[in-house]
Amino acid sequence: MEREKWILLEFDKAPYEWTRDLQSRTVEARRERFLDRNVVLFLEHPPVFTLGRRGERRNLKVSESFLEERGISVIHVERGGDITYHGPGQLVIYPIIHLRGTGLDVYGYITRLEEVMIRTAGDFGVGAERDPKNRGAWVRGSKIGSIGIAIRHGITFHGLALNINTSLEHFTWIHPCGLQDIRMTSLAKELGSRVPMEEARRSARKSMEDVFGIELVGMEIQDIAPMLPGFVIKEAPGPGMPLFDLDLEAEVPVGASIARLKEELAALASEENLDLRCTSKR
Repeated sequence: MEREKWILLEFDKAPYEWTRDLQSRTVEARRERFLDRNVVLFLEHPPVFTLGRRGERRNLKVSESFLEERGISVIHVERGGDITYHGPGQLVIYPIIHLRGTGLDVYGYITRLEEVMIRTAGDFGVGAERDPKNRGAWVRGSKIGSIGIAIRHGITFHGLALNINTSLEHFTWIHPCGLQDIRMTSLAKELGSRVPMEEARRSARKSMEDVFGIELVGMEIQDIAPMLPGFVIKEAPGPGMPLFDLDLEAEVPVGASIARLKEELAALASEENLDLRCTSKR
C-alpha cells in the first residue's frame, strides 16, 4: 500500500519569529485547502527563550540585560506552558497536519511524537523512554526531548525539540517549564561526543516516516510559497534560508470570501492551544 506523502521543508538555522509566522500561514493554507498536503519542518533555531501564555518571568533566572548582551531574545508565544530554550544543536520538528486525517486523537499524536524522539535516540545507542508524569523523552530521569503543540482549526503546529548537541548551559538560566527539579540532557552528553546533525536528521526523518506511516517528500520553500497567503519571497541569503516579508496587501488565493471571515469568527470559540512541553504532575 502506498504511503501518504507529506511535504518536508528543511532549514539550517531559522529565526524563531520567522518560523512561527511560517507555521501560522501554513496552518491557514491547509485550512483553506490552498495546500493539499501536510507539511513538516525540520530546523534549528538561533538561541532564544520562549515564554508561553502561562509563563512567568520569575522562571527566568538571569536578567534580560544579561541575555541582551549575548544577543538572546525572550519571546512571548501563543502556546500554553511556561519558559523553554531553543538553540543550535537542538533538532526542532514542526508537523503542520490535519489531525483528523491521521486517524489520531491529541494524545495519540503526542505519543507518536514521543516515539519519534525515542527511536531517534535509540539509533545512537541512547535508551530514551517516556515518563508517565511528564510528556517528552527522558534518559534516566533527565529530559532529552520536549513536546509543545498547538491546534488551530483541527490543524497542528509547533511540535518537538530533541537535544542533539545543544548547549545545556542555557537551560541553567531558567527553570525549564517553570519547574525547579528538571535536569536536561542531550545525545552528546550521553555519548560523550558530538553527533553529526545530518545523521540525527536522517534518523529522525526515518523515524517520522515509520511512526506515522507516511513518506516525507523534500521540497523547497519556494515551491509552496505561492500557496501561503501573505508571503512574498524577498531574498535568499543562503541555502534553505529564504527571507519572507509579510505583505498585508498581497492578493490572497481564490477562495477567500465573506464566508471565510464568518468561519474565522465562528472558529474563535473552538480554537485550541495545547502545550505539553511543560506539563508536570511531580
